[in-house]
Amino acid sequence: MAAIAVTAWASLVPLVLRAAELNGWIGTYTERGGASTGSGGIYGFQWDTASGSLHALHAVAPTINPSFLTQHPNGRFLYAVSEGGGSAASDVLNAFAIDDANPSGALRALGSVPSMGKGPCFVSVEPGGHWLFAANYQSGSIAVFPILADGRLAPAAQMIQQQGSGPVAGRQQGPHAHEVVLSPDGRFLLAADLGADRIFVYRFDASTGTLRPNDPPAAVLPSGYGPRHFVFSRDAQKLYVVTELAARLVSFRWNAQAGVLTPLAETSTLPADFAGERSGAEIALHPDGRSLYTSNRGDSNTIAIFRIGADGIPVPAGRVSSGGKTPRYIGIDPSGHYLIAANQDSSGVAVFRIDPATGGLTAQGDAVAVPAPVDVVFARPRGP
Repeated sequence: MAAIAVTAWASLVPLVLRAAELNGWIGTYTERGGASTGSGGIYGFQWDTASGSLHALHAVAPTINPSFLTQHPNGRFLYAVSEGGGSAASDVLNAFAIDDANPSGALRALGSVPSMGKGPCFVSVEPGGHWLFAANYQSGSIAVFPILADGRLAPAAQMIQQQGSGPVAGRQQGPHAHEVVLSPDGRFLLAADLGADRIFVYRFDASTGTLRPNDPPAAVLPSGYGPRHFVFSRDAQKLYVVTELAARLVSFRWNAQAGVLTPLAETSTLPADFAGERSGAEIALHPDGRSLYTSNRGDSNTIAIFRIGADGIPVPAGRVSSGGKTPRYIGIDPSGHYLIAANQDSSGVAVFRIDPATGGLTAQGDAVAVPAPVDVVFARPRGP
């Protein structure tokens, strides 16, 4: 697959959907360190589920640093963080309406609300579609926002300032909330905090959108690990956590009744003799529950492959190049046949075919050119 250059006229070209084709969106950084990356904000794309081709890339929303995206369960709305210039006033959450009649993935801005902290880096929506959760990395706060009937966000209903610190200088001086996701049954919200070395657990009342600390309030990881992202096992009995600072994959048992995490095992996402900079990033579980993947940034720029054992514990099964530099995101396409990696610092999105028997990855040609890609979302079916 040849690289696709991003051009200003791309959004004007009529897009014709083929059979077995989906659309989706890519979140990017528009600026880093005060300099422009050349990104136009959120990009729309088309995806061929048969060939694993990502094409027809075009800018659809000129948003500042829309580094993380999520779609409403009804498929009609898209939400994006906007990491501002470091002040809470410039950090907002954006809502967009999706033009379902337009196969280009066109978006219409619905407005924004303050993220209730600095450096919003993650958003998720509860299955009922009434509440949105946000994590603010720099300030270490999380917040709950009501979603109105027309898809707009109301001001925050609740903000929680997390607490804690760790030993890694410059990275763990205070709390750094990195991800907020509901448990599969919707009863608990889990928040990974890189600065506090904790997975905070909150009881969630879907009728009011209220969070309250669980008892115990958190699972504590080894000092200096820096938990970043996590995923539940297919049977919802395990939680797999990738840590950024130590580049470890930590497995927990999940007690769905009590909301309690119990450590089970851990393994490195890098070779035992790796001596360079470590930086774990994203984690993805294959829909069949048998293969797990994590991305390594720093000096590695690889995707680690794990097979899930009979006991539910991931076993290392190899690594491949991410196809670029700084694989900020990895994810599985809706067909389960391909893994997508967004390599932020080489400005490219790489596609890999997944071996259904082994979980192994094979690169599908050249990366698709996207300025500073950070997140990829495939469109879900539109509902009522």
